[in-house]
Amino acid sequence: MDYGNGCFLSNMDFPIVFLLLVVGTTTLIILRVIYIIYWSSKPVYTRSPGPLSTLIVLGSGGHTAEMLNLLAVLQKERFKPRYYVAAATDNMSLQKARVLEDSLMDEIGVDMVETAHFMQIYRSREVGQSYITSIGTTLIAIAHALWLMAKMRPQVILCNGPGTCIPICAISFVFKVFGIRWSSIFYVESIARVKRLSLSGLLLYKLHMADQLFVQWPQLKTKYPRANYVGRLM
Repeated sequence: MDYGNGCFLSNMDFPIVFLLLVVGTTTLIILRVIYIIYWSSKPVYTRSPGPLSTLIVLGSGGHTAEMLNLLAVLQKERFKPRYYVAAATDNMSLQKARVLEDSLMDEIGVDMVETAHFMQIYRSREVGQSYITSIGTTLIAIAHALWLMAKMRPQVILCNGPGTCIPICAISFVFKVFGIRWSSIFYVESIARVKRLSLSGLLLYKLHMADQLFVQWPQLKTKYPRANYVGRLM
């Protein structure tokens, strides 16, 4: 050390200090991830004093039909406001969600303006799109999902298979790690998946991003032990 020049650290010391900072930060992040994975898998018994803001990811075709069937039995006053998100090229799913919310407003006098919001998100990859060009669209989708998640900050995320849910769930997990927001992710695998999980379900299962993952066939529970078998829901 060159005390004469007022320098407490030599040029040789800076790489060591930087390495220690990197190792320390990495260790803290890893420990935080382990903590998140451990507690995410535990059933939640405490009841929140108020309603839970809920993000509902819709997919095209059968995914939306199954999700709307699930929402039909959802405790609407418990899970609000509800944010419906669908791919930017999928207008039909949001229209069906609007019909559902309109029916609630007619039946029980719920003000849809206050309890339901409808948004679109960029797709990571369109059907038939090349994997090379999908790199750019995936980055755009992640950036858009980040903006949406920062805006909505949901306490609960419901999804059932569309690839649109992956960027949202990934950002939700990152928010948990850095203590920004704890969003509980509930994934319900499609009834059409009998022998193996969909790609979305497999990613959420393998990466431990879903707090609870539900399957509707006993074969899936046998193959994926951490999943919850609930029988047929639709």
